[in-house]
Amino acid sequence: MKDNKKVITWLLIGCTLIFVMVVVGGITRLTHSGLSISNYKLISGTVPPMNIAEWEEAFDLYKQYPEYQKLNYNMTLEEFKDIYFWEWIHRVIGRLIGIVFIIPFLYFLLRKQLSRPTIRKSLVLLFLGGFQGFLGWYMVKSGLVDRPDVSHYRLAMHLTTAFITFAYTLWVALDLIYPTKKEVDKAFRNFLRLSLGVLLLQIIWGAFVAGLDAGWIHNSWPMMSDGKLIHETVTIEQSPVWKNFVEGKSGVQFVHRYLAYVVVGLIMAAWFKARKRPLTGSQRKGVNWLVMLVFVQFALGVFTLLLQVPVWLGVLHQVVAFFLLAAMTFTLHRFSK
Repeated sequence: MKDNKKVITWLLIGCTLIFVMVVVGGITRLTHSGLSISNYKLISGTVPPMNIAEWEEAFDLYKQYPEYQKLNYNMTLEEFKDIYFWEWIHRVIGRLIGIVFIIPFLYFLLRKQLSRPTIRKSLVLLFLGGFQGFLGWYMVKSGLVDRPDVSHYRLAMHLTTAFITFAYTLWVALDLIYPTKKEVDKAFRNFLRLSLGVLLLQIIWGAFVAGLDAGWIHNSWPMMSDGKLIHETVTIEQSPVWKNFVEGKSGVQFVHRYLAYVVVGLIMAAWFKARKRPLTGSQRKGVNWLVMLVFVQFALGVFTLLLQVPVWLGVLHQVVAFFLLAAMTFTLHRFSK
């Protein structure tokens, strides 16, 4: 670990920046700011409008697209500045992440401070970072044609790739922090892999809920509404029926609601299974953090729904999802290596 201290610090800084990026992305989504900048300029786009003429030019560009024409046609320049800020800072952080990953990587590579396995993993990280940037622009493009909103499929790809990039960066750092290999309990490791897969599915459906604004309906719990566990609109909004669960507001919320119970159940099962095994200190911490965070996340999901998605609570719900994924990644690593 001592020889890799700088590399570990670099990777953990990357994790932190991805976390900040996702938080700002959540605010951008919940404040409906994501389509305020409709072009992409890698260098010059780093500097925001600096005078009234530049602000008017940016606002005039925004007026050419469906979000302004169909929804925000009464928006003032001052209101535009508010939504512009969040999208601009989101993009600036994205550029910063690129710099933070690429420049230190080249430095460590030239100084021969990276092992061959770490070089391969770092190249995967660089690919994921570049792909994430592409998905961000691909997502924005979907809201500039006919609909004044981005595709919820593209939003889910963009968000899920950010979560996966974070988890993989953390995994690479953990490989360096804990270099000693040990005997693996394959049955329990595979159970944690299954749990991670279901958690990622839940994150994807959370993005569907956000992309379809499906959190603003059925704002009751444990019933969906009208005293029903499964509301009739779950299966009738779209045709064929399966489309309801990926494109219908009620159907998507239904999946996200009940998949939450599955995630809680799997993590509780992991906790009970872990108690029957001899655990190291890091393994015990990982499992305990998983249990605590999954109940906090579940409660936040319920309150986000009941209070009809206030921005601060929606962002907090996303933040804790990030922590839950981090705890799952850490725990899986400690039972895998």
